[in-house]
Amino acid sequence: MDTIPIVDFGGDEEEKLCEEVRRAFTEVGFIILKNTGIEQDEVDHVMAVSEKFFELEEKDKEHYSRGSYSNSVNHGWVSLERESLNPRRPGDLKEAFNTTSLRKDIAWPSEEFRMTLVCFYESCIKLALRVLRVMALSLGIDPDVFLKAHGRIGSEENGSTLRTLYYPPVKSERVKKDQIRCGEHADYGSITLLFQSKEEGLQVMSRKGEFISAPSIPGTVLINIADLMQRWTSDVFVSSVHRVLLPPVGDSSRTRQSLAFFAQPDDDVMISCCDGSDKYPSVKCVDYLQSRFNDTYGKN
Repeated sequence: MDTIPIVDFGGDEEEKLCEEVRRAFTEVGFIILKNTGIEQDEVDHVMAVSEKFFELEEKDKEHYSRGSYSNSVNHGWVSLERESLNPRRPGDLKEAFNTTSLRKDIAWPSEEFRMTLVCFYESCIKLALRVLRVMALSLGIDPDVFLKAHGRIGSEENGSTLRTLYYPPVKSERVKKDQIRCGEHADYGSITLLFQSKEEGLQVMSRKGEFISAPSIPGTVLINIADLMQRWTSDVFVSSVHRVLLPPVGDSSRTRQSLAFFAQPDDDVMISCCDGSDKYPSVKCVDYLQSRFNDTYGKN
């Protein structure tokens, strides 16, 4: 499969949906869903509120930096070039704000920002659980295998994260050798829901080892398998490498935005191959994810 399939998630033919989901996640690792219940107006609003934050002076954003929240180490703002998702490249030309805590009594850029991000986080939880259910059915296993493992999603006993991502204009004279907007990487947890602005740049690697462009289609969500889910399913579902390229020459003034919801199992869940095999050893979710964060940010 050399293209990412587009599947209607709003129909009532569950058997057909399961077949389409299984095929997409075994052959390419990505799927585009339409009619998910999350409307484009909601996505546009979250991006607009996020953009106001990213346009602040750096000194004003530093108050909300990742690592400064005692209750959630992954919560907060990530500055430009702070992440190197491909360690062989210079830092990524993007900023992010990670929402991992929904608490009101921590520092937020504004009440509008908090309410908007928390509301969208909750919408993503509902969709992620619906997708996980269909994934389980497509494998012929009890949906509770996945659903119970994500039972505390939205609490501080689960590290699922909503990232609002901002790719600022690129100043070509300042771009380092081999630097791009987001380096080649695979995601860490169960599945990722991605909502994109209209600007292109995202590419995913096919099973042939070739990068193909992922379209941005209004009203849809791009969903991909992450590494922990590939382990969980004994490599039935595949986690695919992806990246975000620099804008085309002559278009460097354009920004790009996306919203990524990284659904992860509860921290204390032991992930073992769901087919009963020992293809991968059991691993505790929080330990696996922390090792991946250490690769991205360095050990804190």
